[in-house]
Amino acid sequence: MLYDNHGRQLRYLRLGVTERCNLRCFYCMPEEGLNFSHRSQILSFEEMERLTRILAEMGINKVRITGGEPFVRKNIMELIENISAIEGIDSVNITTNGTSLIEHLPKLKAIGIDAINLSLDCLDKERFLKITRRDEYDQVMNSFQALMDSGITTKINMVVMEEHNLEDIIPMCELTLQHKVNVRFIEEMPFNGGGKKFTPITWNARQILAHIQGHYPNVEKLTDAESSTSLNYQLPNAKGSFGIIPAYTRTICHSCDRIRLTPKGELKTCLYDGGSFSFRDFMRAGATDEEIRNQFRTLFSNRAKDGFEAQQKSSNPFESMATIGG
Repeated sequence: MLYDNHGRQLRYLRLGVTERCNLRCFYCMPEEGLNFSHRSQILSFEEMERLTRILAEMGINKVRITGGEPFVRKNIMELIENISAIEGIDSVNITTNGTSLIEHLPKLKAIGIDAINLSLDCLDKERFLKITRRDEYDQVMNSFQALMDSGITTKINMVVMEEHNLEDIIPMCELTLQHKVNVRFIEEMPFNGGGKKFTPITWNARQILAHIQGHYPNVEKLTDAESSTSLNYQLPNAKGSFGIIPAYTRTICHSCDRIRLTPKGELKTCLYDGGSFSFRDFMRAGATDEEIRNQFRTLFSNRAKDGFEAQQKSSNPFESMATIGG
């Protein structure tokens, strides 16, 4: 089993499969995009599968496929199917913006994908265009409805941004009244790829909850899973639920069980660190499976206690979420 130096067992791999995305959300990257890596710099499917298999042998049992936008990578369904078949991997989830999801849903359901997180920051077409700089709102909402019809467990990820989408918080909550969906409100983080200057947030988890309680005073607190990233609640008589992720205030680090591998194969032992080691280069230099296992153990034996410590140690913590891996 793989543990860090704070006694936390690592069970969950977030695997970035591409830096590229067909949206240009202003809080993630500049409008013109990023200086994307050359194809040769990105892990091949075979390399991703090898690292996932090795980690499964070390106790990782859950994988999230993320990006960028996973479905812009050619033949992505082949990778998803192969990772789902790795012994020891009990759960495979996907985070997507929903623009190219519908065509893949039948096969995703046949493979047995456990859950899909749909990134959606508002429920208004004009605001969607301003936030994403792309006119894809109708397609994303069609994907949401298709997910509801499919029966696949669905979460919506909404980044809460002052002056951009606060008016969507309550309508998003109210989606849970009629749909079995979990809406997660995420504190805005500074990972914008240099697209804008980041101003420390005022709409933190506490403020978001207070806003919701101002409209629904009888919000019920739900029991959170041991390593949950969200504080979870339910509106009275709702079919679904909502959660708040304190990603910027970082009050959930004590139970973090996550490993992040970027599309280039860089390990991030914390979202806020700068990327500590290239498994791409290590594998391409001829590393054996045992050497790879030992390197994971070595790197996690010096893991930051929380995101604040990781940020202090990092020389370049504020990349784009597209290059980090969702």
